[in-house]
Amino acid sequence: MFTYKYPHPSVTTDCVLFGFDGRELNILLIERGFDPFKGSWALPGGFLNMDETAEQGAKRELMEETSVTDVFLEQFHTFTDVDRDPRERVITIAFYALVRKSDFKVIAGDDAARAEWFKIHELPPLAFDHQEVIKMAQERLQEKIAMKPIAFRLLDEKFKMSELQRLYEVINEKSYERRNFAKKMIATGLLADRGPNTVPEQNRAATLYSFREDVYLSKCESHQWKKYPFDF
Repeated sequence: MFTYKYPHPSVTTDCVLFGFDGRELNILLIERGFDPFKGSWALPGGFLNMDETAEQGAKRELMEETSVTDVFLEQFHTFTDVDRDPRERVITIAFYALVRKSDFKVIAGDDAARAEWFKIHELPPLAFDHQEVIKMAQERLQEKIAMKPIAFRLLDEKFKMSELQRLYEVINEKSYERRNFAKKMIATGLLADRGPNTVPEQNRAATLYSFREDVYLSKCESHQWKKYPFDF
């Protein structure tokens, strides 16, 4: 059996899991149960198995450490600084994931003592270089929502225009004029009117909408989709 004589770095996957609670953008963190950084908060992740792809490893670690499954997941960067892990030379393939508002629950497991949501601007001190990983993931999310309708994956199937506007505001860190935002969003043709809100404790006069994925896919196939339709 042929083997390389050169030393090999270890490979891990880390996942920046974004969740929207209706008002703020949140990051899911785990409290590490083992050294290094035992007791510190960190991103869900771990070492890649020899028989799995990076995406498979990221999904497995999410499931093992947080019980989160079936989420939108996308790779965004590879972190290769030499001294980023005190144990050995470690290269990390980083992903970001989006969790719907109705799925905003987690259960810690595996080598995580517990898992908890933190507001993105109220994060505790983090292990490794995870502060940098989160910063880059946030920047990538801002880029992506200007090009693709991935923000809808952070909302329930039915949502109010005010929720959608608030989501874009917290991701892009700027405010939008209400009528102008609604006009531009409706002009994309991706929103289906689902009638008035029926939840008693909420604003019953508000119209509910849903994302029309069929229209989006049709526009992509016919090359009618603009490059930056959500760059408001």
